[in-house]
Order: sequence, then C-alpha cells, then structure tokens
Amino acid sequence: MIKRIPKFFRNYYFITTAAFLVWMLFFDSNDFITQFQMKKELSRLESEKQYYLDRIDEVQKDRRELLSNQELLEKFAREKYLMKKPNEEVFIVVPQKED
Repeated sequence: MIKRIPKFFRNYYFITTAAFLVWMLFFDSNDFITQFQMKKELSRLESEKQYYLDRIDEVQKDRRELLSNQELLEKFAREKYLMKKPNEEVFIVVPQKED
C-alpha cells in the first residue's frame, strides 16, 4: 500500500514541511486567519487614531480662538451652555420638522 504513494510524498522533508505548514496555517496561535483579523483591526484603529488626532487639532484651534477673543468666548458660552447675563431672558427657538 505504501508503494502506491509516490516517492516524493514519502520523503521525510516533504512530510515535515507539510506538517509545519498545516500547523502554522491552521493550529498555531498566530495562524493565518488571526493575522488577517489583527491586520484588519490595526487598520481600523489607525484610521480611528487619525480621526481623533484631527479632532484634537480642531479643538485646540477652537480653544486658542476662544481664549484670545472675549466676545467669541461669550458667544460660545451663550450658544453652547445657554448662559445669560443677569436680568436677561433666553429664548430657544427650535425649528419644526417638515413632514
């Protein structure tokens, strides 16, 4: 029965290499599927990192503008946090949704 298998497939080096490849591709903790998933996760995290770096730059720019201009700071406080001066009324106008 062993004589029917070609000599190349009975070679010790071929069997060892094939077993090693099967182990590395499917059974190892760093197998091909895991590496693919980790690479996908890495690219997602890198794009997220870039988004947050852009947001940090934008927030720092806004902060510099707010701290340098008192009128802009007052406008920001009124719009964002609904702050008001004493003896002043604040009205919030909410647009109606069109159906």
